[in-house]
Parts: sequence; C-alpha cells; structure tokens
Amino acid sequence: MTLPHHFLKRLRIGGSGRLIAYSVVVGLVSGFGAVAFFYALEWFTHVCFVQGAGVEVMAPAGERIFEHSSPGVWRPWLFFLLPVLGGLVSGLIVYTWAPEAEGHGTDAMIDAFHRKRGNIRARVPFLKAIATIATLGTGGAAGREGPIAQIGAGFGSWLGRRFGLTVRERRALLLAGTAGGLGAIFRAPLGGALTAVEVLYAEDFESEALLPSIVSSVTAYAVFSSVFGYNRIFALPETFAFRNPVELAFYGVLGLVCIPVGILYIKVFYGMRDKVFRKIPVPNHIKPMIGGIGIGLIGLFLPGVYGGGWGQIQLALFGQISLGLMLALAAGKILATSLTIGSGGSGGVFGPTLFIGGMMGGAIGLIGHRFFPEIVTQPGAYVLVGMAAFFAGVANAPLGVLLMVCEMTGGYDLIAPLMLVSTIALLFTRKYSIYEKQVKDKFHSDAHLADRVVNILNTVPIRDVYERHRKVHILRSDMSMSDIRQMLVDTDVNEFPVRNREGKLVGILRLSDARPVILDDEIESVVIVADLMSPLVTVSPDDSVYRALRILRSSGFTEVPVVDPEDPDRILGVLHQEEINEAYQQSLVKVREITGDASDGEGDADAQGVTRLAQPVDRPSSTKH
Repeated sequence: MTLPHHFLKRLRIGGSGRLIAYSVVVGLVSGFGAVAFFYALEWFTHVCFVQGAGVEVMAPAGERIFEHSSPGVWRPWLFFLLPVLGGLVSGLIVYTWAPEAEGHGTDAMIDAFHRKRGNIRARVPFLKAIATIATLGTGGAAGREGPIAQIGAGFGSWLGRRFGLTVRERRALLLAGTAGGLGAIFRAPLGGALTAVEVLYAEDFESEALLPSIVSSVTAYAVFSSVFGYNRIFALPETFAFRNPVELAFYGVLGLVCIPVGILYIKVFYGMRDKVFRKIPVPNHIKPMIGGIGIGLIGLFLPGVYGGGWGQIQLALFGQISLGLMLALAAGKILATSLTIGSGGSGGVFGPTLFIGGMMGGAIGLIGHRFFPEIVTQPGAYVLVGMAAFFAGVANAPLGVLLMVCEMTGGYDLIAPLMLVSTIALLFTRKYSIYEKQVKDKFHSDAHLADRVVNILNTVPIRDVYERHRKVHILRSDMSMSDIRQMLVDTDVNEFPVRNREGKLVGILRLSDARPVILDDEIESVVIVADLMSPLVTVSPDDSVYRALRILRSSGFTEVPVVDPEDPDRILGVLHQEEINEAYQQSLVKVREITGDASDGEGDADAQGVTRLAQPVDRPSSTKH
C-alpha cells in the first residue's frame, strides 16, 4: 500500500472519497500548469510579433497582460517567416521525442481513455506544451486547449500509475486533469468539466468521471484566476438577451448554415492531412514547416488568421468587423487550421472552431440586422451563439461548450437560442466529428468492455472453440438397447446424435435416459433408440458460443452437435460444456488485459456464474413411446 493510500485509509477515506481527494491534487497541478503555459505562450507571442515583427497583437479583454508595450519596427519578411520557423521547431520537437503529440492533443487524450487504459507517457504533456508554444506563438492557426488538456490529463494518468490506482480510477483522473486544464485556461469551471466527459462520445458522456472532473476544474480555475484575475475572457458591449420569439427564425438560419460549413471544415481538415501532407515525400519533421509556408501566404492577405484569433472574436462581439471580412476570416481560418494541424503542427481545434463559428454567426447577425433591424437588434449576439453552435455540430458535444461560452462571455440570457442552434447543427452532423478518436457511446469503448461481460460469449464463434477431431458416436433410430449396450456402457459420452434410415438427424439419445433400460433384461430387446431419444438440437460453426450456452441450459444437455449449415445432416463435431467454460475464461482474460481489472475475486465470481449457468438442469428421465 502506498503512503497516500495509507494516509487516506487512516482518515477513513476510500472509494469515491479517495478519488475526489486525488482530483483536488490533479486540479492544483492543472491550474499551475495552465498558469505557466498561458504566460509562456503570451510572452513568446509578444516577443515574436510585437518586438520582432513589429505587429500589435490583439487579445480579448480578459487576456491583455502585455497590452502596454509598443510594437517595434515593422518587418513584413519576419511576419511571413514566423509560422515557417515555428512549424520547423514544432516538427523537430514532436517527431524526435514524442510522435504521439502531433496534431490536436484532445484526440490523443480521447484515445488514451478508450484504448490505452488511461496511460499517457510522462514526457508527452511537456513536449506538447513546448511544441504548441512554438506553433501558436509564431502564428500557427490552432488552439491552446489541446496541450493544456494533455498537461492535466498526463498528470492525472501519472498520478494513477504512481499510486497504484485501478485503471478505472486512472481513467477518471485523466478526465479530471483534462477538465482542470480546460476550466482554468478558459475560466469556465463547469463548461470545462462537462466538455471533458462529453467529448469522449458522440452520443453519450462519462458520468462516472463527472464529479472528479468538476472538483478538478473548480480547483484549477481558482488557481488560474487567482493569478490572472476573475474577469471573463470576452467583454460584451451590452447585455445580450433574447426577447423576441420571431428572432428564433434567424437563429435557425445560423444553425442551418453551420451544417454544411461544419462538414466542409472536417473534410478539409482531414483531407489536408491524409491527401496532402501524408503523401508529400519528405520527413515528418519538416512537414509542419511546409504548412507554415501556407499559413504565411494566407497571413499576407488575412493577418487575422494567425494564432488563436480571439482578439478578432472580441472585435466581432463589438461589431467592429465588416461582413466581408468576417466571411473571409472564417474561410481563411478553415484553411489555415488545416495547414497547421494537418501538417503535424501542435495545437488544438477548440479555439479555431469557436473562431469559425463566431465569424459565421457575426455574418448572419449583420445580414439580419441590415434587412430586419427591428428584429435582429443585437448582431453581436450571433457571434456568441455561432461559437457554441458550430463546435457542438463538429464535435458532437453541445452541453459543455454551451456552458463554456456562457462562462467565457457572460451571455447566459442567450440560453434559448444557444440550445436551438446547437441542436440544429448537431442533428445533421452526427456522423461527422472533428475528433476522429471519438466513439459513438460506452458500448463502443474498450473502457467499458467489462460492463458488457455478461454477453461476452456472444462475440465468440463456435468454430473457434469446438474440437473438430473428436470422434462422434452416431446411433440409428431403429437400434435396440441390446445392440448398443456395450458401446453405451464403455463410453464417457453423455449424448449421442441419432439418424433415421434415410440418414437424417432426428434426435439425441441421452445416456441417463438409456441406462435404466439397458439394465432391464426384460425390455432392452424391445425398446429402440427412437423410443428414448430427445428432440434434436444443433448449432453451426458460425453461431455464437452464447447461443450454444442457451441451448445447453434449456435442453439439459452437456454437449451439442455442430453441423454444416449447408447440410444440416452432416455432423462436423461436438461442442462440449467444458469448451464453453474455457472460451469464457479466455475471453475474460482478454477483457482484463484491456480494462486492467486486477480483481481476481470478481473475475472468479463471474466465471463461476457462467459455469453454473452452463450446468445441465436436473430432469427426471423420460421415455418416449
């Protein structure tokens, strides 16, 4: 027992209480990690652009920590080369020491939860953070939630391994760390917690980890805000509110626009990776630099696509960006983000997705205000709604981002249109997701494989289990008991398939039914097999072992003939109860390897339960006349 376990036991804290205690620790580390990451990113961005390229960097109202510094000499050549240099540094870092840190880190966290038993290598969060600072700080079009989520998730994973927690607890701490990072960096404790447990699935959420995630997120938020202040990230020009039911029609249009643009975004994003950069015959180390060249070219015409672009969102909320520029920024951001992350650069997709949605929402708001000013009175509100709705559609995660956007802006009075537009966008994009490691629900996740153990034999085909070379004793239906006495007495087989004179299988003779007759000299010569046999039951090689188990249970047999599905009278072998039990034990071992369930007692109990299920039912012997 580790020292923390011993300490918590002395305090009489166990089970969920112990997990909550660890979640506080994860939240503290996530909060301080977010502080270090955010300050380093802002400082590096200031050095590269303000002091280096001579460009003023726009930031939202709640994140202006270097706003009093004057820009240096304007250097357009450096402005173009910054994303190129950042891509080169990022590529060298990632592909030299941690290739799994490429792209957006949220997908890596999702994959670690579902398929890697909650394990993240300890070096990954640190290298991911450095590579992302190099990418974003030089203008790469990506988000910061990926690395900050991996910092928290990586620590939660390490803590679970270090203190010998179960795999289930380690997965919960992985999500708690993710929630802590998101809650801190976006100053959205509730939205961060919900997003962490919701983004794993397209149609579900990880309810077991919700409480640890909330505890960690609130803790990390408190740490981060105590350093940088408790102000919301975005300021609003006025209180945005929903007051006119007719305006829902305009919000509905925004939801409909989010559908094709969201699908286009996902296709361009992964098309750039799969059809462009993966086919370029150069080492992966320099591909992010090639992506940086494309970003630099776009930035010469649309400098607003550089970096996270949240300063542009702030301007859009105040109505200080024109309709044409909003549309151009949305299109440019789709391409720039695809170049940045598709080439292997390091960064998240949450920020760019909010940016694209915000620009589209702002454009719809301006159009509505221009033609129907008496209805669309606050076009800036559409920026806020578009941010949440677009992410909900492309990520299949509506609840978390809805609350997160409200916490980031204070736009709680827009809950009704937020829910409407998110639902519309989500309804028609279910089969698409910007997170390719996301699974449909818990039934499709290896993390919950043990929850499906009751029916685990349903996935095992009989062809993988039964003994093909075992000798099968077949009787004729017209044989008398005296004809088969010696064979029945000497064999250890319990059931015998029976054929009629035409060679068709017609039943099964159970030894327990035949033995009393064999021992009765007066009737053994007049009783034939057809008088004692039970109804025929068979299985085919493609049937599941679970089906065979149900047949044995209902019939009381200990074995069942396996027949050719194309010729039901041809016996291929016999499946015995012991083979079913062995198949279950092997399947259970595989489940334990995937889920990391080391509880031998529970596993034995499950095995015994299936063994008991397979035992034949005691039935009185019967004679069929």
